Amino acid sequence: MTALTHAVGDSATMVGRQVKHLWRSPSVTLMLVGTPLLLMMLFVYVFGDAMGTGLGGGASGGRAAYLEYLVPGIVLMTIASTAQGTAISVATDMTEGIVARFRTMAIARVSVLTGHVVGSLIQTVLSVAVVVGAALLLGFRPSAGPGGWLAAAGLVLLAAFALTWLTVALGLASGSVETASNVPMPLMFLPFLGSGFAPTETMPAGLRWFAEYQPFTPVIETLRGLLAGTGAGDSVPLALGWCGVIALGGYLWAKRLYGRDPSV
Repeated sequence: MTALTHAVGDSATMVGRQVKHLWRSPSVTLMLVGTPLLLMMLFVYVFGDAMGTGLGGGASGGRAAYLEYLVPGIVLMTIASTAQGTAISVATDMTEGIVARFRTMAIARVSVLTGHVVGSLIQTVLSVAVVVGAALLLGFRPSAGPGGWLAAAGLVLLAAFALTWLTVALGLASGSVETASNVPMPLMFLPFLGSGFAPTETMPAGLRWFAEYQPFTPVIETLRGLLAGTGAGDSVPLALGWCGVIALGGYLWAKRLYGRDPSV
């Protein structure tokens, strides 16, 4: 058996382990997706009519227009929430001794982190599907064709991959599960400080600068354009670039932490 075949087989085993955790604890996925769902309903039903009118929402206007605007930001918040669960899962493994036991076994070292990453991507797909399904029930009617939906799904997976590696590293760097549950929380607020809930041009100068140049804004704008069927425009290179930088940085950081010493 070659080293690559060995690594792939061990990684598949670790992915199966994570999937079993998801299957046995569906409440965890529901808890992670609960906050984005509640925020979506809150903003649509409480602020939607006023916000949609302020957006100049075209023929539909009001609440319907704001729902169309809001969904991409809620999707990014869902990805960040699920990634936060990854940090907790990694920290749990590190502090409960299971990783120390894995180190004594003849398994590929890469398989442990690979299992967490792929398992988190599966959880993210399920969470985003729940959120988009709820948005459709609320009246979300995107104009994207099949190509737009495929591109949007690809961007969601890429953003999830990037944030997952970042939160794997944060979970490894945390000394406890409690710390791991708190450190990634700022990721949940980045859609608020971008174009997720309101156009950046309506913000004060300093906040507007941050909102326009932070990583989530080009991803949200690209996703919004793809779902609306209007094209993603100039935000595509920035979105792909930010995802690549975050994924590479998170991977290298996680790799260094995991290989540094047995206690990480």
